[in-house]
Amino acid sequence: MFRFLDNIASRRQFYMYIILIDSLILLAFYVAQTFYRVGDTAYLLFGAQYGPFVDQGEWWRIVTAMFMHGGFLHLAFNMYALYILGSYAEGIYGSYRFLSYFIITGIAGNVATHYFYHDSLSVGASGAIFGLVGALFASGFRKDTPFFLKPITGSALLPMIIINIALGFIPGSGINNAAHIGGLLTGMLLGYAIPVYSSYRAERFWKTLATLLLILVVISFGMLVYSDFTLLKLATR
Repeated sequence: MFRFLDNIASRRQFYMYIILIDSLILLAFYVAQTFYRVGDTAYLLFGAQYGPFVDQGEWWRIVTAMFMHGGFLHLAFNMYALYILGSYAEGIYGSYRFLSYFIITGIAGNVATHYFYHDSLSVGASGAIFGLVGALFASGFRKDTPFFLKPITGSALLPMIIINIALGFIPGSGINNAAHIGGLLTGMLLGYAIPVYSSYRAERFWKTLATLLLILVVISFGMLVYSDFTLLKLATR
């Protein structure tokens, strides 16, 4: 697994793989809706977060929800943002730290969602994307951040943050500001606490952490598939 990750990391392409995976999941979602007539239940079958289900032990939804989207436009907006921000973040932090930040802040955003939008279905990578924004924003205020990164870190990102958070407070917008703010604050904490450039020892740590987090994602989807089969089996009895 390390060799496989090294091959991707050497090309700085983790953000592109996330875009591909999210797109394939939404495609499978549309196929399920079209051919199997599962309706809105498909959101739950494909990993949407729903507080009451999480309370019943389906913890994996806090992970899987960040890879599922509510429709083509939702996916397009998020993946465009990830394409731009992901290329910057992965180029600056390196692939392993980028992937770690993405998953950690995505989970943090979904934990916030669990408490503030407990009874609502929630999907999307925006918590993780805001996490990357938060990390880049806070990195710009570190004294050891190189001056040539200032145009894409620190206060340069403040207008984008303010506008997007403000949009989330518009009544009826359907925007999950809990995920956005949860991911953003977690990203800020990481970005300010950790130097932009890693030592060799730190890079080994990020490589190990990224691997463990990927294993967590795989286990989460494995649990989701198992629960889906169990649910469908009970429904057809």
